[in-house]
Amino acid sequence: MWRDRSFRLFLGADAISQFGTQITIVALPLVAVLTLDASFFQIGVLTAAELAAFLLVGLPVGVWVDRLRRRPILIWSDLMRGVALLSVPFAVALDALTLPHLYAVALLMGLGAVFFDVAHMSFLPSLVGKDDLLTGNGVLETLRNTAVLSGPALGGWLVHAVTAPIALLADAISYLVSALLLGGVRAEETVAPAVERRRFREEIGEGLRYVAGEPVLRRIAMLGALTMLSNGVWAVAQPIFMVRVLHVNPVVYGLLLSGGAVGSLAGAALAPRAAARFGAGRAMYGGAALAALAILIAPMAAEGPLLVLFPLGCALSGVGGAVFGINQLSYRQRITPEHLLGRMNASMRFLMWGAAPIGGLLGGVLGEWSGAHATIWIGAAGLAVAHLPVLTYRRILSL
Repeated sequence: MWRDRSFRLFLGADAISQFGTQITIVALPLVAVLTLDASFFQIGVLTAAELAAFLLVGLPVGVWVDRLRRRPILIWSDLMRGVALLSVPFAVALDALTLPHLYAVALLMGLGAVFFDVAHMSFLPSLVGKDDLLTGNGVLETLRNTAVLSGPALGGWLVHAVTAPIALLADAISYLVSALLLGGVRAEETVAPAVERRRFREEIGEGLRYVAGEPVLRRIAMLGALTMLSNGVWAVAQPIFMVRVLHVNPVVYGLLLSGGAVGSLAGAALAPRAAARFGAGRAMYGGAALAALAILIAPMAAEGPLLVLFPLGCALSGVGGAVFGINQLSYRQRITPEHLLGRMNASMRFLMWGAAPIGGLLGGVLGEWSGAHATIWIGAAGLAVAHLPVLTYRRILSL
């Protein structure tokens, strides 16, 4: 696998894009908070805008990904996101940046993410083969978490040094470089012949029925939907909680966000070993249990020495989340026929991530009503409860 030039280019593109994405996770909400003095509800709208595409177009994207070659979809998704982000520093230079502009950028970023994520998950089996999926997903998750580990700290430093809008230039460039590297990737892709295609509604329904009819996938989708709903609440409260309650500067903010990645990086390394020793089902179950319990530590953070509780809770939860995530994704890819991969992944993304924009709006309302600290506690409690669909389903232990 490592001797394959296309696989190395694919990894390089993914690594560069992931680093840039982590900078945006820090910089985009800080543009709203520090540059435009956004309120809780306005941050909620921004979060919802970035995630709305998963709800609005998540299912049709699966059909397109199964009908078309996936590599060009990856390239055009990167190009669209790069251009969208470039518009922010240009607007700042013209003194024309507004919240509606940021909302539009967030919508385009979310749209690109939907196409990219579904095509990315569906393209990997064509590149490495199903026998190497667990290893391939483990490598990709390691790269992602390496980016999550260092990207927020870099993003916080850039925001502190050159302001948040200019920091977005780094992410814009990363997407453009990623698109260039993906242009050199070669793989044999299976595309459904035009004569076999049916109406969009029928093909979308086939993907949803496949997920609904497979008990483990159904439970994973339930967990994902509840997790993303709670993540939406958490994402709104997090920047305001840290900046206005814990009074951290952008550099410390980025470092604290890296805490979760430390655990996720360790979890990515543990995931294949846990599956090999205990079985994929037990690895998924144990990962879900750890992720659910550990996240409750993070909201206990306060100014002073107790600040360490935030990255500690996120790190421990990240270990469990990565072990669960890698094994459930590999399970999905392994059991699904290739002609259904795009629609299965899109259905799962729709069912999971479709709840996220609702969570973002809910977080905005809760923040206005109860404040940042209470809202982040609500998000943490929701994340813990979200894992119950898997933890109460003992059949997973026998996978």
